[in-house]
Amino acid sequence: MKKTDFRNINEINFYTPLRNKTIIFKNYLHSWYLINHRDLPWRNTKNPYKIWLSEVILQQTRVDQGMDYYNKFTSKYPSILALAKASEDEVLKDWEGLGYYSRARNLLFTAKHIAQNLKGEFPRHYSEIIKLKGIGPYAAAAISSFAFEEEKAVVDGNVYRTLSRVFGISTPIDTTAGKKEFQALADDLIKNQKPSVHNQAMMEFGALQCTPKNPDCQSCPLPTICFAYEHDLIGDLPVKSKKVKQSKRHFSYLIISDGKKLLLNKRPEKGIWANLFEFPLIESSSELEQEKVQQTELWNSLVIASKGTVKFKSDSYRHILSHQIITADFYEVKVDKMPTLSTTKNLIINKSELNQFALPKLLLNYLSDRDDLLSLLNDN
Repeated sequence: MKKTDFRNINEINFYTPLRNKTIIFKNYLHSWYLINHRDLPWRNTKNPYKIWLSEVILQQTRVDQGMDYYNKFTSKYPSILALAKASEDEVLKDWEGLGYYSRARNLLFTAKHIAQNLKGEFPRHYSEIIKLKGIGPYAAAAISSFAFEEEKAVVDGNVYRTLSRVFGISTPIDTTAGKKEFQALADDLIKNQKPSVHNQAMMEFGALQCTPKNPDCQSCPLPTICFAYEHDLIGDLPVKSKKVKQSKRHFSYLIISDGKKLLLNKRPEKGIWANLFEFPLIESSSELEQEKVQQTELWNSLVIASKGTVKFKSDSYRHILSHQIITADFYEVKVDKMPTLSTTKNLIINKSELNQFALPKLLLNYLSDRDDLLSLLNDN
């Protein structure tokens, strides 16, 4: 197998929608799926609420991680109406650890909308489903095809990868032209198929067989028609034209306690971790040494005014989000008396109540490393 020079990739005779190739592809794909697919709970239901819930959870989450959340949500909120009755703080707490908390807020918003404005009935057609907050073209296609057998092709990362490699498409997947080209091919492939089976097969094949790195091409049923395999371009497809720029942020958290209580803040309604809870925060343009942290206005108002003493300073924690890299330090501070609250976003809680509040994953990671935190802040 001779590797094709990727610099000349546009000179190759790429993606020609030959009917015999698409027929072979679909036959092999569906046969593979019947033998190799995973038995997942949301595949054994036509309930659009449960399918929608699974799609929201799995948008940025691996199946093995998302399964526990799916089971927890369907047990606690067995229907849209049950979810619609929940508070945002409650749902965010149940979502804790999954990240991308806007998904949870949109989930709750849409559940309330369906309960209040659609008589509790989930829309049956793609054209109506896509109007719901938090549901884009991919999720709308998945729900409409899985629950209602509507002929709408899903195109996610797994589908992009499989189609680009098999059919030799070099158009970048993060461009308007690329999205249109892949969607057109996916729409052609789903014609005259059972939509729920075909879409699941497309997604599952990319997740299990045509993986991003080191796919097992030797056991793949498609090497005879796979363009990338023939030209040794597995690692070069799909193509992306843009790299995500990640900004850098620096956080210094103050964990303030009098031995019995803790101080928490609620984050703003916009931005990362919206409406989650955290410890008082000093954000800076660069990482601060302890001396600089102790010169800030927040330190003065919360620590010095309350006669606080630093009991422990952590090493730096690094937390990576899609567009941000956060470096965080934690200061565990014992005060003689709890500070006076300045805004409604501040609250003082009993230490035993901390696990009732939804916290960002960064804070959860720190607390899991500091299992003696609460005892450390006790009188001794």
